[in-house]
Amino acid sequence: AFFTTYEGVKSLLAAHNPTLSNSSSPLLPQPLVHSAASSVAELVSCAILTPAEVIKQNAQMVDASAANATNATLQTLARFRSNPLALWRGYTALAGRNLPFTALQFPMFERLKEGLRKHRDDRGTRTGTLLESGVITALSAGSAGAVAAVVTTPVDVVKTRIMLAAAEGATEAQTPQSGSGAEGAKATGSKGMVDAMGKSIKSGKAGIADALGNASKPSSRKSSFAIGREIVQEHGFKGLWRGGALRAVWTMIGSGLYLGV
Repeated sequence: AFFTTYEGVKSLLAAHNPTLSNSSSPLLPQPLVHSAASSVAELVSCAILTPAEVIKQNAQMVDASAANATNATLQTLARFRSNPLALWRGYTALAGRNLPFTALQFPMFERLKEGLRKHRDDRGTRTGTLLESGVITALSAGSAGAVAAVVTTPVDVVKTRIMLAAAEGATEAQTPQSGSGAEGAKATGSKGMVDAMGKSIKSGKAGIADALGNASKPSSRKSSFAIGREIVQEHGFKGLWRGGALRAVWTMIGSGLYLGV
């Protein structure tokens, strides 16, 4: 879904991108075209990933020990029958986490790939083989992914704090007054529904209204800016980039292998 949308939007924007007067330069620079195309593709991808994540989370909470228990996925889908819109709860949080990275990576990826090919053409070493194309793509994707991963590390750190806070809040909300600890969580864990961020979902008409009303709300009561400020106060500005080197390494390897292959 991602690459079909990405290539389609990229071609569409290229076809409707007139050149400036007295110049061969297009109205929209290529990096902007690639950034816009990848962002639209990411939104489409997240529209599929969010319900998948919601179904997975709720399926993992189903009590499969009952004698008449059916498939966990089927049980989960049945519980969402009265409130199908709740499957997309957490969409904005997921898209907000992924969009900055994608919008940075793909313009750099396309530019590096074009630059490496041109460099080999100028030196007369271009072979045009499948192996060469794969290596060039892998190097470009890995390098672009590593840079984008480092730059967007603060976004990832803040989003992680928001998701952890949401999960903790959902756990507290699901614990009954009469029970405590693991027993209380087990007593209610298989009955309530949660979204992609681990927050509880209401059922019926109230749940539909809640899903519509909160579609664009953050997953935490605190704003992203407030959480970022707390991290700076606790750990300094370096705290916003904690894990950045590790993100760069695994993204370089992952993106290189994924896009290269």
